[in-house]
Amino acid sequence: MKKLVFSLIAAASLTVGLLAGPAHASEGGIAWDKAPNKTNDLTSLQNGAKLFVNYCLNCHSAAFMRFNRLKDIGLSEQQIKDNLLFTTDKVGDTMKSAIDPKQAGVWFGANPPDLTLVARSRAAAGKGTGADYLYTYMRTFYRDETKPTGWNNLAFPNVGMPHVLWEVQGVRKPVFEERLEHGHQVQIFKGWEQIAPGAMTSVQYDRAVGDLVNYMQWMSEPAQNTRVRVGVGVLIFLLIFTAIAWRLNASFWKDVK
Repeated sequence: MKKLVFSLIAAASLTVGLLAGPAHASEGGIAWDKAPNKTNDLTSLQNGAKLFVNYCLNCHSAAFMRFNRLKDIGLSEQQIKDNLLFTTDKVGDTMKSAIDPKQAGVWFGANPPDLTLVARSRAAAGKGTGADYLYTYMRTFYRDETKPTGWNNLAFPNVGMPHVLWEVQGVRKPVFEERLEHGHQVQIFKGWEQIAPGAMTSVQYDRAVGDLVNYMQWMSEPAQNTRVRVGVGVLIFLLIFTAIAWRLNASFWKDVK
């Protein structure tokens, strides 16, 4: 029951965080860290898919993605069935949330948002991409006993979402330095202090979040790598054809004065 309650709180608050987070960042929040761009790394994508199914799909849907599309990242149909499907799911189904939409509407006032395209849509001018925001957001939770959930977030201050991955990351607190700027005392973020260890080291956790964000970035446009390869091929073809056409033109007109 306790786990369910935290999942529900996470869903509601992540809804607000994903919708409002970029706006906060663009208003002078912390700088977003650069997300690893490894959408060609099949190992990273497969681990990210596992994390997404286990930690995100309980409350959020990815209604524009089917489980069998994961074969594009190197998983066999049997691997998908054995490792990534819930009891009632079929390999051809879309990634639907375990929460009933009607109940979610009663609990949260709205159904938690679909995450299929979130990595493409959450961006702010001059602050990076939606993937950068997600990468920063999932790595900047800290313990704050003044909040109802006991957690806060540097990328989205006063977030209502508890840190559902705290057992993996451990408990940290931000370290600030006070500085006088324009006649006012301001706090400058300097780094993190580890309060309690998690199941992963900080490097391992950052890599895991990077894999999750990589998967969400790939999921937002599964054909993006193919599109880039085709685009490069087309440009190379046009370059070669231009050279050939130029030489042919010179040959046709060489005797014309």
